[in-house]
Amino acid sequence: MNFRPRKQEEPEINLIPFIDVLLVVLIFLMLSTTYSKFTEMQLKLPVADTEAQRDYAKELIVAVSADGAYSVNRTPVAGRSLESVATAIAEGAKAGKDTVVIISADASAKHQAVVTVMEAARRAGLNQITFATQSSAQAGGQ
Repeated sequence: MNFRPRKQEEPEINLIPFIDVLLVVLIFLMLSTTYSKFTEMQLKLPVADTEAQRDYAKELIVAVSADGAYSVNRTPVAGRSLESVATAIAEGAKAGKDTVVIISADASAKHQAVVTVMEAARRAGLNQITFATQSSAQAGGQ
């Protein structure tokens, strides 16, 4: 008979399965993450797909050309200042505050020219503004 005390084995923690699971999760996260670079974003505006365009009974069409010239209901505006555009919009708004301003800007028109039309409409008391676009099918053919 062996009466010597037995040495108890110390429990050991096996970390290998834990590391395997963490590596699988890390690989999954790396593959499912999307990376985008904002410096490579290219825009071509305006293009939109519309099923049917609404007909406005009280509409005022303001066109902005590529060089920044304005026309209100196909009548050229004399100047390019905010005041001259606001005056032309106020004169063309026959329905008063119910008039809908449709901004038809060239795709290469400056952003400031479109903002000028929006500010002029606000000064004239018109707050219903929409933008005219072409469908993507028409844009591809040009």
